[in-house]
Amino acid sequence: MNRCSRCLTPDTRPDTQFVDGLCSGCIAYDKRSEVNWDERKEQLCELLESAKGKAEYDCIVPSSGGKDSHYQVLTLLDMGAKPLIVTCETCHLTSIGRRNIENLARYADTLEFAPRKDTRRKLNRLSLELLGDISWPEHVLIHTYPFRVAVNAKIPLVCYGENPTNQYGGPTERQAEQKMTRRWVSEFGGFLGMRPADFVGMESITEEEMEAYTGPSDEELDKAGVEVYFLGQFIPWDSRRNAGVAIAAGMETELPCEANWWPFENLDNAQTGIHDYLMYLKYGLSRCCSQLSVDIRSGHISRSHALEILKKREHLFPEKYAGVWCDEMLDNIGMSRKELDAIIEQWRKANES
Repeated sequence: MNRCSRCLTPDTRPDTQFVDGLCSGCIAYDKRSEVNWDERKEQLCELLESAKGKAEYDCIVPSSGGKDSHYQVLTLLDMGAKPLIVTCETCHLTSIGRRNIENLARYADTLEFAPRKDTRRKLNRLSLELLGDISWPEHVLIHTYPFRVAVNAKIPLVCYGENPTNQYGGPTERQAEQKMTRRWVSEFGGFLGMRPADFVGMESITEEEMEAYTGPSDEELDKAGVEVYFLGQFIPWDSRRNAGVAIAAGMETELPCEANWWPFENLDNAQTGIHDYLMYLKYGLSRCCSQLSVDIRSGHISRSHALEILKKREHLFPEKYAGVWCDEMLDNIGMSRKELDAIIEQWRKANES
């Protein structure tokens, strides 16, 4: 495994291209200096202006209640927009996650959605066993349900945060995309090759139960006049700035586990620690690595210092995440520690081979 010559991103990270030793995340960051951000901001203003008066709300902000959600909502409010916050409850909502959702709800109207919990527990177990990713239902839902709300209410604009292929690295030809299409979601929205329909019949899951995880088509979006954009393609994305704005607005923070670096990210789902640990086993990519790499690019930390931190943290198993013990999280989905250990060993062996 080789790492980017500037940050710490490994060449085992999926969909990440390397050119002369630089990962596509660093390449995209360098290209920011070529962007006329004043012009981009004006484009965003025009989008918001064109959305006014078409529905009760000008736009939707898909939200977890975290730092980026806070920044998105507060920024759009400052620009004169009337956003609707659409929050999809995570698979195991933490106490701090709940408080941050309530804090953000002080600033704009909020619609919260939680699909059937028995179905979700089945999906957690199945996706963990089949894909090594306990977070499949959460990642898919946040990329489908806000689309559906926009179509049903004919809200013309949906504003997600950053384009992940630009912020963290991805195919270089996809990093300049401003729109989030259904094709983009199918490729980068956490589906991992599994469609919602693929789970129908497993553990008696019905087609009706999977409707929440099935988003509208591009044709349905066009018919309803809905467009979906990445806010980070109009405003240069800065995770630490976003966190600062969110904290000033009342968001709470804590380091969710010792394997992480930032104390202000992914605080809402107790299952995230297991997701991140399996990601590390499968790809050699830890959450700590991604966070440190962003900080290296922005000049917040040197690569050498970041590498020292990474070596001490990224391999640590999250026995406790955002205040929730691993065994409690497993009880919630009906899985034993022995079963989890077997899955971990399966992916560890697969990685070694």
